[in-house]
Amino acid sequence: MRVLIVGSGAREHALAWRIAQSPRLTELHAAPGNPGIATLGACHPVRPGDQEGLLGLCSTLAIDLVVIGPEAPLVAGVGDELRHAGVAVFGPGRAAARIEGSKTYAKEVLAAAGVPEAPTMRDAQAPCVVKVDGLAAGKGVFVCRSGEDVEAALASAAGIGGPVVIEELLEGEEVSLFALSDGHDVVPFGAAQDFKRVGEGNVGPNTGGMGAYSPVPWLADAEALVDDVHRPVIEELARRGTPFVGCLFAGLMITDDGPRVLEFNARFGDPETQVLMPRVEGDLLELLAAAATGELTGVETSLGRDAAVTVVLAAPGYPDRSDYAGAAIDGVDAAEDTGALVFHGATALRDGRLVTNGGRILSVTALGESVQHARERAYGAVDRVTFDGARFRRDIAAVAGG
Repeated sequence: MRVLIVGSGAREHALAWRIAQSPRLTELHAAPGNPGIATLGACHPVRPGDQEGLLGLCSTLAIDLVVIGPEAPLVAGVGDELRHAGVAVFGPGRAAARIEGSKTYAKEVLAAAGVPEAPTMRDAQAPCVVKVDGLAAGKGVFVCRSGEDVEAALASAAGIGGPVVIEELLEGEEVSLFALSDGHDVVPFGAAQDFKRVGEGNVGPNTGGMGAYSPVPWLADAEALVDDVHRPVIEELARRGTPFVGCLFAGLMITDDGPRVLEFNARFGDPETQVLMPRVEGDLLELLAAAATGELTGVETSLGRDAAVTVVLAAPGYPDRSDYAGAAIDGVDAAEDTGALVFHGATALRDGRLVTNGGRILSVTALGESVQHARERAYGAVDRVTFDGARFRRDIAAVAGG
């Protein structure tokens, strides 16, 4: 199969790395890709939102399957345009992707499906959570425990733009739960816990994610949760005539009263993908193709017994700024020599030298027989990578539960 991966981050690099191991793969392409993906296949300077450019690539390269990584092109309907041209796509169309593109719409679907969620509040009064309704690259959620927090959150949300949703602040453990769907059938795809706050001890503003681990030892029965959460939502979207094809990612809070949905995402997570891909057993490409072509019936997924931990190396100004470009990156080869995987998130080549090119620069991932062992190996590799101003959290997966 000829595969085109749409996107340029560490999630897409992790997907490319896993897909490249498939015996069914004949050619791997990416648009636009990054220097890490370029070691696995051909990269093309086409933006993820350039529908005409992507259509042209699919035609010229005779692409059999497109895998769309980021949320923005999904919400914009890129998947619809490609499907209309006869290309198989792993990723929902515009209507189904609204479950991520609008938190208000997601709440409507959850209510219709009978899936418990975080209750909505009429007014922003602490304690509460302020959420930007639309896409905000993981930076549109503000946890407010005081009146001052509420004021700051509303000001930050206004800076992003668009309406906001106010929810009760739930207490418990947060987990990312994944499932694949072909629009009707649903296949569980594992769980991970990510670390959203920029600072150690879970302080500071939310980010796109500073690290993750998988599996989640304290999560009792992930497959039963998929039946309770994902399956009713997939059925409700199909009932509405907007079948969801791709990866449905539920952000859950496990409270004393049971699981509550905090949000839905219409794609694989980042950095969760960086810990799930090394654990996948079997042929990932076969799974994605089955979902894209409506043939998931009877298909099973399997994750290995080893644990995985990923640590994100970010730019000095992140998350306030995501434009850190041109700083030389050293030590990637040395990190990989330890057995770790280094997924490129925001890098570029300048005169043959690897340099920074954004906010979350690299995801360093390691496997181990336990979360603690994987964590030790991941940080051993992280310590070999350097660039000016690099920042990362030292407490990723320190306690596999928070």
